[in-house]
Formats: sequence, structure tokens, C-alpha cells
Amino acid sequence: MAGRSGAAVGIDASVDEYLDWLTVERGLAKRSVEAYARDLSAFLVSLVARRVRAPGAIRAVDVRAHLALLSQRGLAPRSQARALAAVRGWVRFLVRTHHLDDDPTAELAVRRPGGRLPHALGRGDAVSLVTAARPGACRGLRDRALLEVFYACGLRVSEATGLRLTQLNLDAGWLTVVGKGNKERVVPLGQPACEALLAYLAQERPRVLRGRRSDFVFLGPRGTPLTRQAVWKLVKRRAALAAVEARVSPHTLRHTFATHLVGGGADLRVVQALLGHADIGTTQVYTHVAPERLRAVHRRHHPRA
Repeated sequence: MAGRSGAAVGIDASVDEYLDWLTVERGLAKRSVEAYARDLSAFLVSLVARRVRAPGAIRAVDVRAHLALLSQRGLAPRSQARALAAVRGWVRFLVRTHHLDDDPTAELAVRRPGGRLPHALGRGDAVSLVTAARPGACRGLRDRALLEVFYACGLRVSEATGLRLTQLNLDAGWLTVVGKGNKERVVPLGQPACEALLAYLAQERPRVLRGRRSDFVFLGPRGTPLTRQAVWKLVKRRAALAAVEARVSPHTLRHTFATHLVGGGADLRVVQALLGHADIGTTQVYTHVAPERLRAVHRRHHPRA
């Protein structure tokens, strides 16, 4: 009966319904929903080629054929796993909404490669990068404040570009972050970041706005919010200025933030909360980038260390 119900619903319409559900019910960010849409669009092309035209007709062999095609095209195992996760999420939604009898992905898996350790800067390079934003340079106060916030708070790029004045509490020394799934978290700033923000907000930002108003903290030369692309270019520019030879991106500073916290003895649960990770398993990767700290803790606390 569920299969007959599924036959009455078009595949395209069911994908749109699922994406709406991800947005409204799950609260996923726009970019995450767009990534799901791209993976599912590729799967729909495979289904059309196999003459599967209704959700209720999808079978495990169709999913396997799609994964085999992705592999033949040279898609990396990590990307194949992401594609399978998108398909699995959709078909499970179809089962819950009675458009499909059984989950055709239940027995399917893609062998994932070994997890890559996050790249983090050393303390010297991190400080050099942050302080390389010279106050006398064009937009130097903004760049310094942005880099200080990245390193002090471990923000994602989207969190930094979307940061609003109402999220700052400089007197108390913290900011409120709206992260993935519109979940809020409070992150301490630290004195250097607070001072850099105060200087930027008092001096450079008003010159950029020229009497206009904006809710966003970090602005481009025209008074509009900084884009992700502009932030990437800014970080690379400052890395070159600081003579940091390692490959650096905004996400590098997020990894550096977490790595230095764990290396300094921070509890993993605290780091999880500061990063906004939903699962502690995501944060546990930082136990591998601070082995010396773990050995020191083991020697200090284990009776036979």
C-alpha cells in the first residue's frame, strides 16, 4: 500500500518536499540544503536513466548503480559517502511519509578513507597571522578584529560573515554565535579580540558606513557584509604578510583554536560546546592533534604510567 501511495507522488515533488522539511523542521543552513539538493539531483538523473519514475519504485540496485557510476567518474570515497548520506536521508524520509515500503539503503555502505587530521598552525604562526593586520593599512583594523575573533572563538566563515552587532557583548567579553541549524552558543572573546573589535567599531567601521546603518559587524568597502570569498582572500593575504608558509584558510584558524585549547588542557566537552559540534565524535579528532598533552595527562593520573 505504501508503494502504491508513492507511485502517486512524483520524484521531483518528493525531493522538494524533503528539502523543505530539512529547512523548516531540521533547521539546516541554506548551504547544507543546497549540498543535499546537488547530490539528490545527481541521483535523480541516475533514476531517470534506469526508468525509475516514482519514489515507491526505488530499490537497492538503483542506489548501487548510482554509487558505481560515481566511482567510475572518479569521485573520491569521501564524496561518495556524502552522496550516499544524502540519498539515505531522502529515502528514509520517503519511508516515514509512506511513499516507500522499505529503506533500500539499509545494507549499503561506502568504505570511508582514514580520517584526515585537521591542519593547525603553531602558536607562533597563529600570533603572527593575527597581528600581521597592521592598523595603518587599508581596512587594517577590520582585518585585525576579524582574525582575532577567528582565533579567539573558532568561528566558521558563515558565522563570522553573518555576525551582527546585537550578538556582541564586549563589556562582558563574549559573543553569541548562530551556528548550524540556527543553534545559538556563547563564546568568550578574550581581551585582545575585545580590544581589536572596539578599535574597529569606533574608528574604521563608521568611516566605511558614512552615516549609513548596518546590523552586520564586518563590512566590505561599500558598507555591505563581507562575503565568504572576501574572507578567504583576506586570510591568504595576511598569511603572506606574516610570512606563514603553511596553507592557511579561515577554517585553519578554527582548527587552530580547538587544537590549542585541547593542547592547553581544555575538557573535550567544553571544546565541543565552543565549536558548536552536535556530536562529541566530531570533536574527538582533536585528541589526535595533541598527543603530547594526552601523554602528560596519562603520566600524571594513571597509577602505572
